[in-house]
Amino acid sequence: MTGETSREESAASVLRSIWQVDESAATDVDELCGNSGICRNMKDVSFEDMVGQGTDLRTAWREQLARDGKLDTSAGTIGDLVAGRR
Repeated sequence: MTGETSREESAASVLRSIWQVDESAATDVDELCGNSGICRNMKDVSFEDMVGQGTDLRTAWREQLARDGKLDTSAGTIGDLVAGRR
């Protein structure tokens, strides 16, 4: 159990550091990478085809994850994890 807890704490620490990054870091990345533009191979890629009648994209993703056995609602939200509420 201790190994699992330390991995969860490590993951939470990484997510908190990402969420707390300042705006100057984003500017530095832009300066280093320059204007990358759009990827021409991905410009027309969308997930709208997986959305059924009367549902939205978020619900469609959740349904797909549930069908694939990959939906774990016991973990809470990313916001909970970042805020340390878990």
